Amino acid sequence: MDAKSVDISCPCCESRLEVDVRTGTIVRWARKSELDESGKPRVRESDWGAANQRVQGRLGSATDKFDASLTREKSRGKDLDELFKQASDKLKKKDDK
Repeated sequence: MDAKSVDISCPCCESRLEVDVRTGTIVRWARKSELDESGKPRVRESDWGAANQRVQGRLGSATDKFDASLTREKSRGKDLDELFKQASDKLKKKDDK
């Protein structure tokens, strides 16, 4: 438990709830039968598999975002040159008038 969450024991079913203090939402919960001797939720093999899939998904999307940003940066020089040319043409037209 950290300062951003609060652990609560349900008085009815004795489940453990972890509540996010800022949003007031339940972040994690576990039934009494799923708790170990110290009162913490047991980690199952399926939990690790789901966490691994989420991390792999984040890595894949991070790579895609990086590639898109790199492409934008490469074309940025051309875009800035074009804007400079348009501004200088506009300035020349004002000077001619």
